[in-house]
Amino acid sequence: MCDTCGCTQPDDAVTIRKPEDAHIHEHTHADGHSHTHEHPHASGQDHTDPHAHDHSHDHDHTHDHSHPHTHDHEGRSIAVETDILQKNNLLAERNRGYFEAKNILALNLVSSPGSGKTSLLERTIRELSGRMAINVIEGDQQTMNDANRIQAAGAPVVQVNTGNGCHLDSDMVHRAVKQLQPADDSVLMIENVGNLVCPSLFDLGESQRVVIMSITEGEDKPLKYPNMFRSSQVCIINKMDLLPHLDFDLEKAKEYALQVNHHLQFIELSVKTGEGFDAWLQWLEQRTKK
Repeated sequence: MCDTCGCTQPDDAVTIRKPEDAHIHEHTHADGHSHTHEHPHASGQDHTDPHAHDHSHDHDHTHDHSHPHTHDHEGRSIAVETDILQKNNLLAERNRGYFEAKNILALNLVSSPGSGKTSLLERTIRELSGRMAINVIEGDQQTMNDANRIQAAGAPVVQVNTGNGCHLDSDMVHRAVKQLQPADDSVLMIENVGNLVCPSLFDLGESQRVVIMSITEGEDKPLKYPNMFRSSQVCIINKMDLLPHLDFDLEKAKEYALQVNHHLQFIELSVKTGEGFDAWLQWLEQRTKK
């Protein structure tokens, strides 16, 4: 999608679909090896590799490339990055206006892989069933796994597979919302791709950004990835049930985070045991009453 983080790819490499739209296909190669994968049906869909191409020239050799070309030109990176972020931010403001007009609380959930974002969502959906309407946009490079988990928990969900992309952007969210059609006065949870670097650069039009870290990651996470913690309003510290078994300094982690962002609010909980989970639910309910 962008030269900002090196995940350049065409927009049609991104797929946005509901769990019921996924179909399993099997492919057999010439060597007899077969494998299955899932993807949506599309009219006239071409299964050939979009990056494979053959150059034949008048000279005496032929190249066959299966990778994209990139060329560096002086000043190009700065210009491309500026253009991409400006375009993203304009559409983010459009998303934000839509959410505000419909009184939708849109939360951008960000973290490194394995922090417990999807588990947090599953428990939140079940705990608030009948009390709060929650819709979910799931962001991953591949698979429908997380969307299937969210659907099983009882919430409408759309999966965004970014291909080589390492973050969601405001256009992906815009397209996913058009499929979800969330009701007025509801909550939209956007689970971003697991990555603490690039998602920090891309405004999605969210009401607030919630960064999730677990105590298995080390207390210096906020210092290593300051942009993410600086751009977030809430920090959930998950897996508190493991605290007695790990060499993790909770107060030092919060101190580091506050050095980066002294306005950051902390919620300490364990999704597995439910310890501290009421504080998270109360935070959500307070935001939806405004």
